[in-house]
Amino acid sequence: MKAVSVPRSILNEMKTHARETYPDECCGFLIGGLPPSELESTRGISTLVRAQNEFDGERRRRFLIRPEELRDMERRTEREGRAILGFYHSHPDHPARPSLFDQEHAWPWYAYIVLSVTATDVPEVGAFELDADSSTFHSLPLEVVPTAAPSPGVAGG
Repeated sequence: MKAVSVPRSILNEMKTHARETYPDECCGFLIGGLPPSELESTRGISTLVRAQNEFDGERRRRFLIRPEELRDMERRTEREGRAILGFYHSHPDHPARPSLFDQEHAWPWYAYIVLSVTATDVPEVGAFELDADSSTFHSLPLEVVPTAAPSPGVAGG
């Protein structure tokens, strides 16, 4: 079964990012290696890179990562022999599950981590993947693992 594996320190950084940007949505990249076995089972996230929410409107309910920022991140990770395995974003004062808007703008295969954030807490985190056939999200197991040693290469942006 597919799953997403995230070191506790990276999950904590996502939560920090969500609290810092509240009441707006935060967003970012989930970076990891791409061994063939992980395509079929667990996606191991080794790094997160914060992205800028460039949505031109109410950022409490939407986020946008500009295509240029995505392309730059793809180039950076490729040079390091890694890949973008997914994205994360927060839902201020809403559940940690993808919205219809998220579903309409998502791509298959990538992992999507959604964080519910309030003024004081991040009470819920969920992981999802868009099914290519039905264009709907399904939940993925989120495995929080002990914090790993920092990896070389791409770091917070």
